[in-house]
Amino acid sequence: MTSHHEIVRRVSRQIRVGRVAVGGGAPISVQTMTNTDTEDVAATVAQIRAAVKAGADIVRVSVPTLAAAEAFGKIKKEVGYVPLVADIHFNYKCGLAAAEAGADCLRINPGNIGSDKKVSEVVACAKHHGIPIRIGVNAGSLEAELQEKYGEPNADALVESALRHIEILKRHNFEDFKVSLKASEIFLTVFAYRKLAALIDQPLHLGITEAGGLRAGSVKSAIGLGMLLADGIGDTIRVSLAADPVEEVKVGWDMLKCLHLRSRGINLVACPSCSRQNFDVIKAVTELESRLDEIDEALDLAVIGCVVNGPGEAREAAIGVAGGYPNSIFVDGKIQHKAHNAELVDVLEKLVREKLAERKAARAASAADTEKTPEQAS
Repeated sequence: MTSHHEIVRRVSRQIRVGRVAVGGGAPISVQTMTNTDTEDVAATVAQIRAAVKAGADIVRVSVPTLAAAEAFGKIKKEVGYVPLVADIHFNYKCGLAAAEAGADCLRINPGNIGSDKKVSEVVACAKHHGIPIRIGVNAGSLEAELQEKYGEPNADALVESALRHIEILKRHNFEDFKVSLKASEIFLTVFAYRKLAALIDQPLHLGITEAGGLRAGSVKSAIGLGMLLADGIGDTIRVSLAADPVEEVKVGWDMLKCLHLRSRGINLVACPSCSRQNFDVIKAVTELESRLDEIDEALDLAVIGCVVNGPGEAREAAIGVAGGYPNSIFVDGKIQHKAHNAELVDVLEKLVREKLAERKAARAASAADTEKTPEQAS
């Protein structure tokens, strides 16, 4: 479906987190964080793989101890293709060990790890391994003097804290960093990001911290991050939920799809259903979501239960159904099939997979033509 609004993104410098570019016009990446015990290598690897299957571009792993840093190295060897961020707090030696173990980025606040000598060691290590640093400011852990100065966390306090950490990195001639300014209050977070976005050119990592459970946290994150993303602010996002990391990834992708910033998987347009429906819309949508969950190629699928909005929505999608007796199925804007309720989900799934197979075959044929020599082409 065509977007009627184009978001003009903030211009930022680009860094690389492993194979993923962040900032500088690169696609907005989706992150999550493992919640397993890092020292449980098998469990952490399994969670990372599940998150990547759901669409995670980058995964963050907590490294609170040197034993966890050792485990981090083993995890990285298992999932080497996945960019991993090592989450470090206070103990600079954990940062050094994680970098040596293959971290693609360090999440570390330079003001919280001790002396300037310790900061110098971490920065030198990051430079040596060619990895960036993420400064992560959180309203719940502001410096004591800033809490005293401002009385309570606010946007100015978050930005001042970030600028302190930034100044430390710049003093060590280190520019490959990104910044996050997180709070659980939406407007505090939004105002802080807007202010900092005008002051620096480094990429910004967006998040509403401690947003809550799956439902409430998704709503809060969608509102806060949606406001910023619509402003063109944000280069990578993490939806912080008290839920399975896979759910964080799915919600993140849904946000980006709604704003037409990225596309992945089936974009399922569905009516909320009412007494006019000619088939059980909710049941059909639930079944289709389950069956098509593993698909990562973008495709619009409309499932509308009656003839009021059905034909219009179905015509706009690659594949769509408008309820009727029997139901009318549109492919590329035209009615091409009829299906009764009992077979509807099977028919829609089949058409989706056929459409994706056609696209794949067309791409392969185009690639083959491109590779032909002039003699072969003639």
